[in-house]
Amino acid sequence: MFRAILLSTCLIAFLLGNGSFFKAFADHEEHKERRHHDEKRECNKTENHENENFLPVNNTTYSENCGSCHFAYQPGFLPAGSWTKIINDIATHFGEPVVIDQNDLKIIAEYLAANSADTSSTEQSQKIMKSLGSQTPIRITEIPYIQKKHHEITQDILSRKSVGSLSNCSACHKDAVKGFYDDDNVAIPK
Repeated sequence: MFRAILLSTCLIAFLLGNGSFFKAFADHEEHKERRHHDEKRECNKTENHENENFLPVNNTTYSENCGSCHFAYQPGFLPAGSWTKIINDIATHFGEPVVIDQNDLKIIAEYLAANSADTSSTEQSQKIMKSLGSQTPIRITEIPYIQKKHHEITQDILSRKSVGSLSNCSACHKDAVKGFYDDDNVAIPK
């Protein structure tokens, strides 16, 4: 017992003597402070940009059914009328046959309508609606606002295997799944 106490005392004296203890404590406190700062910055980012970006997809039926073949676009990209057109023509979805359970289709249709661009308060959806006027396109790539934002993207870039087309949002927008499409998070693949 005495030996353990003596050993502990010597270890503490050694650490205190060469400053390792204080350095380790300071490093720990600095790490905690940096982590707190990062968490606060991420929270502020979400709060400050929440209304600017699209709301992320939060419907499992939609993401599993639609996202199994292509990027599950946020409903705020299109007005309810556009989503209704797409749902009503689901059997030949853009030239591709789609078979989907009718109950799932009903859930998807309700989700898309409830979260569409014309019901959304996000800045991006409002810009889309303003650019559409009375149009009800069935392709996101037909939206004037989207076309304007991508006017510098050449056909050469779009035809790259890594991109494929303008409809492949997640190829360049790294946080697309979260609803973030700002220019700071764009990386055009080679």
